[in-house]
Amino acid sequence: MNSLVEEELPGNQDLRDQLLDMLSDQDLAYKLPGNNPTLGELCEEMGQIQQVYAHSFKSFKHDWAYPYAKPEAPHRVASFKTWFKELDEQLVEALNGLSEADIHTQQIDRGHGFTPSPYVQFQIYREAILIFYAKASVYLKALEKPYSDEWKRWVG
Repeated sequence: MNSLVEEELPGNQDLRDQLLDMLSDQDLAYKLPGNNPTLGELCEEMGQIQQVYAHSFKSFKHDWAYPYAKPEAPHRVASFKTWFKELDEQLVEALNGLSEADIHTQQIDRGHGFTPSPYVQFQIYREAILIFYAKASVYLKALEKPYSDEWKRWVG
């Protein structure tokens, strides 16, 4: 294990798991007015983002066109829980493939001359998670779902 797995990763997906515990299959179909995705589509997008980042830690190339897998039944909470468990395992595997030296010295090509270290890449991934939580908060509020104390501490 390395410092990303031991110190940086723990807790980052906890709110996502809490979110899925709060939702019903019907909630996944909820769509805010305007040109917005359903809540299920928002969750699927987060899974796609996680796959792109996991792949970048293996290949040292950030590729938004990476062919991602989809949940077996994207309109079912149980399917999302299974899918995210698999994605979390893939992310841990990718991060465990990095030595402590790799974390700080390797570079991940994100294009246009931006080549962060895996450590910085992980911080960018964490920001993507927080953005997802902020978006999901709007859906929770619209669905009149109560926020947990942990959700309030992380997201507000």
